[in-house]
This record gives sequence, structure tokens and C-alpha cells, in this order.
Amino acid sequence: MARQIRIGFQVQPQHAEYSAIRRVVGEAEDLGVDVVSTWDHFYPLFGDPEGKSFECWTMLAAFAEQTSRVELTALVTCNSYRNPELLADMARTVDHISGGRLILGIGSGWFEKDYLAYGYEFGTAGGRLEALAEALPRIENRWQQLNPAPTRRIPILIGGGGEKKTLRLVARHADIWHSFCTPDELRHKRAVLAEHCAAEGRDVAGIEVSVGLNQGQGPAEVATGLVAAGATFITISAGGPDYDTGNLRRWIAWRDAQVG
Repeated sequence: MARQIRIGFQVQPQHAEYSAIRRVVGEAEDLGVDVVSTWDHFYPLFGDPEGKSFECWTMLAAFAEQTSRVELTALVTCNSYRNPELLADMARTVDHISGGRLILGIGSGWFEKDYLAYGYEFGTAGGRLEALAEALPRIENRWQQLNPAPTRRIPILIGGGGEKKTLRLVARHADIWHSFCTPDELRHKRAVLAEHCAAEGRDVAGIEVSVGLNQGQGPAEVATGLVAAGATFITISAGGPDYDTGNLRRWIAWRDAQVG
């Protein structure tokens, strides 16, 4: 059975007042988006590097109270910023606040400024991936111990495209794989993921393929290629201070046309 196509909306928490963030989250849900996300950085990634910015998980809890239908996630949580057991508890708590709508999006981390400013060891890309590999079983184990337990088996989304390590972790732990890929790249990496899945005794078809787009990329430009390459979860992003939902509306209309 083919997966239903889902549209996500990443609200980049930069250069905006929280009132603007709250307003666009509500608008996105009203428009019919499937998943609302934010990112896990302490400083803006674009524009003024010292501009306004808000913390990821505090906002996810607020989004959970504000919304009633959409799923919620981080694209993606940096594994380095929180103890794995604490992160598991945070995710379980937002899972309950939202009534079972949280996806745990996680990755190994990459933005050096965050690390230096907040006192985390930046280390190496390989070391950060090793830390993620060590953290994921701890998170899964903690969910088994918490009281109350999560409301559901919390889906895990892993972000990244590294073929030797990251995709192996996706095959081992993830329900959703998230990346920024062209259709050709996506087709190749999904074939690599299939090899890792075979080694783990999994069917690659059981992992949802999620792709993030650059701002402004519309369905007429990339939808056909991405879907043909296996993507069924497509995320559009917007940054502050004035969040534009025009492209999101086009993608939702495209999604609905696929069903109709």
C-alpha cells in the first residue's frame, strides 16, 4: 500500500517575536499541513547571526498546547545538547501534552557556534555520530521505564545523509529518514539505505522518506522528481520576522490534488 503524501512546515525560530511564531503555527494547522516543525539552534542560521532566536523544545511544548491536529517535531534535535535520558523524558512529556502527536527528530549536530557559546564540546563529525549511536538505545530504553509511559511508540526521525554511519543508524532505529537531497541523490541514498536495512533485517519500505526544501521551491519544480525517487514527506520552511505561507499553500494544494 502506497504511503500517503504528507506536507510539513518548518517554522524557523529566528528574527521574529514569539507572537509571530505562534500566529504562523496556528495558520499552518488551519491550512491543513500535516506536520509542524522547528529547528534546534541557539542562534539564527541566516541573516544577522546575533538576531532574535528561541529554544526548540520549549516551543514544541507550547506548539503542543496551541494545536490539536498536526504532528510536531524538531528538524532536528541536536543530540549533543541534552542528556539522552533527559531528552527521552522531554519527548515523552511533549507526547503527552500533544495527545500523542510528537515525532522525535534527532541528528548528530553540526553548528559550531551553538557548541562554543553554550559550552558543549564540538569534537569531530565522527565523534558526534558515535555519540548519537550511543544515545539512541538509551532514549529507547528510557521510554520503557518512564511513568507514565509515552502515549504511543514515539516515531523516530533521523536527519542526515552520511552513507556509512548515519544511514546505518536510520536502518537500525528510525521510522522516518530526513535529508536535503535532489531526486538523483535521494534515489542513490535510498538504495544505500536499503542495503543497511537488509543487514538489519528490515524492509526499507517501512521507513518514511522525508525531504526538506529550500525556501521558494514549489511543487511544479521538484514534486514529480522527489516522489518518483521515494519521498512522501516534504517540508517547506519559512523564516521571520514575516512568515510567508504562500509556498506552503501551493504544496498543500498539490498534496490534495494527488488524493483527489
